[in-house]
Amino acid sequence: MATGRTHRPATRSRGIPEATVARLPLYLRALTALSERSVPTVSSEELAAAAGVNSAKLRKDFSYLGSYGTRGVGYDVEYLVYQISRELGLTQDWPVVIVGIGNLGAALANYGGFASRGFRVAALIDADPAMAGKPVAGIGVQHTDELEHIIESNGVSIGVIATPAGAAQQVCDRLVAAGVTSILNFAPTVLTVPDGVDVRKVDLSIELQILAFHEQRKAGEDGGPDGGAPAPAPATRAAAAAVTGDRKGPDGDVPAVMPA
Repeated sequence: MATGRTHRPATRSRGIPEATVARLPLYLRALTALSERSVPTVSSEELAAAAGVNSAKLRKDFSYLGSYGTRGVGYDVEYLVYQISRELGLTQDWPVVIVGIGNLGAALANYGGFASRGFRVAALIDADPAMAGKPVAGIGVQHTDELEHIIESNGVSIGVIATPAGAAQQVCDRLVAAGVTSILNFAPTVLTVPDGVDVRKVDLSIELQILAFHEQRKAGEDGGPDGGAPAPAPATRAAAAAVTGDRKGPDGDVPAVMPA
């Protein structure tokens, strides 16, 4: 089986827009659910509704794949699962390392969806010597001293960072120097990487802040005659300060509400 180090996805070479690439996993998830129910074909309207997009956008996205469906029949579910999986590079083995095995890193290690989607957790890495050898999700944690050797020996090109913010850039630099070219960053900080390295950021605090904004707007719409939301109570202000980083965590870098 090919590894992530020897082959890159075909999407860029074929000129598929990034916005379309971002929606392909949504289509794949909906199609996989249909496949599991043995549904043979699906219309663009049904699939678009299941994926949460409009049907015109779906048809445009699929045109980049060279898939146009059959009038009156729709799209062949199994073929689309294969086609999208191939475009996303999921028909090969992608070894992944997770660095930072705190609560969040351990939760990621225990996620059962990696293997079914073409990803293999090759190693779990942590800087705490007390974690060395400790099994998490059936995999023994290894110390960061072994990081470069682990990446080379497993042919890893994708790294997941789940460390505190203060350690994330150093870990990122070591991953890149060792040959990792794609990084999924869960640390609450912005990483600097050279050209040719892709970074996707997952920031739980930002998503919560966006939800808080919408909740405040809804509260304002339901408020008094001036439409204004009530001033936050002291406890609420303290919570907001924690989310935005005004109150530092124990290491002075991580917002108190973010898991290390």
